[in-house]
Formats: sequence, structure tokens, C-alpha cells
Amino acid sequence: MEQMRLNKYLAHCGVCSRRDADKLIEKGQVLVNGRTALPGMAVGDGDEVLVSGRRVSPGQETVVLAFYKPLGVTCTEKDRHAERIVSDLVDYPVRVTYAGRLDKDSEGLLLLSNDGDLIQAMMKGANRHEKEYLVRVNKEITAEFLEKLAGGVYLEELDITTRECRVEQVSRFTFRMVLTQGVNRQIKRMCRAYDYHVRALKRVRVMHVTLGDLKPGEYRELGREDVERLYRDCGL
Repeated sequence: MEQMRLNKYLAHCGVCSRRDADKLIEKGQVLVNGRTALPGMAVGDGDEVLVSGRRVSPGQETVVLAFYKPLGVTCTEKDRHAERIVSDLVDYPVRVTYAGRLDKDSEGLLLLSNDGDLIQAMMKGANRHEKEYLVRVNKEITAEFLEKLAGGVYLEELDITTRECRVEQVSRFTFRMVLTQGVNRQIKRMCRAYDYHVRALKRVRVMHVTLGDLKPGEYRELGREDVERLYRDCGL
């Protein structure tokens, strides 16, 4: 392996993104050959890198999984209060983490990867990556309601106006929504602004990857073409 900056090396190993790697280095949680790592240093073959006492190495290809997160599962790495977390259901030999969260009471597609830079790029709101949802609400949908959602909604509690989005009615109580940003509980907040309440929410697509025929709790490994397209679309 050629010499590379330590933060890039940690991202390549699937530890975290480069930005988070810089934070670990600054906190003194990274050792290189037994010594506390310095920001900007480079590593290569023969160097021993430890993160919080655990040895890491890049000897693995990029893995991306499409996972159907069921209802009741919490998106968190560790939470002793959570009944079930994503890692309880994804039994995969390589450590992976997820790009973007879904609430415990929401379901659908999560992308998981061992590449921290790819995770960070998929989550970055400025990249405007599309995420598609099916949303069921508590009362009959009107054309006026959908038009207001599509035009952007001012969320008073966050003091922001959401981006314009695509909205399409599916049935009396269900609509399809395509977002390009990741505000916390965005769809629920947008609906609540017009006195609608979300009864069910399912994410069915992230960028070009769809949920497909996955069932709750199942996952599939993306093929090389899909992974390469993710890298291209993320500018990596």
C-alpha cells in the first residue's frame, strides 16, 4: 500500500469518515507504531495503527448492503435502552455502519457500508441525494396539502424552510415523497405543520438503490456496478 494520510487510511479501513478520523486523532485515540498519532501524518505498509486499542487495517474491499429496517429497530451503534438495534439483525463478517437514520417507528431502506467516506458523502445534505418515501397519514389527502408540501414548509421549531420536493398521491391516505435533504423527522414535522399526522412511513429508495423485494430484517449485498455508481454520484 502506498503512503496515505492517516485520516484517509482510517476511512479506508471503515472506521469512520475522514472528518471523524481527524477528531479521533485530535483526542489522542489513535496510535501509530505505539505512539500517539499526529494530525496530517501518513502511514503505509508495516505501520501498526490502533484506534481505541483496536488494531485496524484496510485489507478488505468496499461493501455496501441494502437493508430493510423493520419497525421497532433503533438506528444506533450502542444503546443499552434500545430493545433492538440494527447490528442485532445484520450478521455480516465485515463491520458496517449506516448512512442516514430512520426513526424507530419508521421502516424501510438503509444503506450500510464499511467505507466511512462513502457513508459521509451519502449523508451530506449539500449533495442533494434523493430519498423516496411512502407516507400514510391520519386523514384524507387534499391537492392543496400536497401542493404545500411540494413547495417547501416552514418549520417553526427549527426556524428553517424545507427544500422543494416531489410529492404524488397514491391513495386517499397515502402519498409518495422524494426529498433531497435530511432534516430530523422532516416528513412528520412537515405534515404536522398542516395538522396531518403520519401513521406509517417507509423509505423505498436511496439515490438509485431501491428496497426491491427485501422483507423486514433482510439485506442484500450490492454488486460492483451499483457500488461504483454510488461512488460516482457521490463524487468520490
